[in-house]
Amino acid sequence: MLDHVGAAGYGARVAPGEKSGVNRSIVNESGRQESGRQESGTAEPGTERSGAERRSGGRAGGSALIDWPIPEPALPAAVHPVLADAARAASAAYGAARRRHTRAELGTEVAMGADGTPTMLLDRLVEEAVADVAHRHGVNLLSEEAGFVDNSSAVTMVVDPVDGSSNAATGVPLSCFAGVLAIDGVGTEAVTTWLDTGRAWHAVAGTPTPFRTTGRTSLTGAEVCLLRPRPETVRTWQRVALRAGRVRVLSTTCLEAVLVAEGSIDAFADVGAGVHRIMDLAAAMVIVPAAGGVVVDALGRPLELNPDLSLRWSGIVAATEELAGELIDEIGAADTTD
Repeated sequence: MLDHVGAAGYGARVAPGEKSGVNRSIVNESGRQESGRQESGTAEPGTERSGAERRSGGRAGGSALIDWPIPEPALPAAVHPVLADAARAASAAYGAARRRHTRAELGTEVAMGADGTPTMLLDRLVEEAVADVAHRHGVNLLSEEAGFVDNSSAVTMVVDPVDGSSNAATGVPLSCFAGVLAIDGVGTEAVTTWLDTGRAWHAVAGTPTPFRTTGRTSLTGAEVCLLRPRPETVRTWQRVALRAGRVRVLSTTCLEAVLVAEGSIDAFADVGAGVHRIMDLAAAMVIVPAAGGVVVDALGRPLELNPDLSLRWSGIVAATEELAGELIDEIGAADTTD
């Protein structure tokens, strides 16, 4: 479990110029240009087919900058200063990275994250900006790339700096920042910001939000978002999709969760692949219940803000307990198609 948090843990400061322990080796990497035009000349060694460009089959668009502006998040006044500063820093770093680096560069894998998945350049740049905020406020950080960063505080901020980073690196405007403040392993306040639009969702645990879920109780005819099907989950995915009225695959769990919270869709689910880390679900665990919905694991495993990043879940975010129950039943149903 995360550290117990006392009121004295908030707002601590460090001396000017001090930095957190996160690796900063790539922060000052120079950009190719600022104009938004396609870059000319020969790519640097090792970047010709790396990251996003390799995944796209080397399409020419990988050498172009993503030049539309990123707005400052429209945060409610009540957001805790630590979360507010982190959200603003994430947006600023996200915008700066896209002005300085091409699509292929943003998607270049630069390290292996603490969660065991590859870290893109975009992930690294945004996370470092958020880590600076945590260090300035004197709070600990739990993030998918850096893991647990101990700033000798009773407070821990759990973040996904760029959820939907594959979308973000290629220019698909579906990605977000999600952050939570935790007390004794329980989220107390959370904010999610849609990076490309500036929209924000905020909640304090136990306090109803002004936005509400749809209240839908049945999977039949529901509007749902799902993670993409994997070989081991194709048939389960199909069963859920055939019962739903509409299915979307947006590839950004944190954003899909707040769409459930605000009533834009009825549910979101990983149908049993077990790919969710705690950062993918932490903000939803505060925001969605405050909006009238539920967040559970499809296989019944307890959700907890645990710094062990080897743990995985199959998250379900639903408008009601009844709808979550139907999704659990469908995901757990025996396959009778053979």
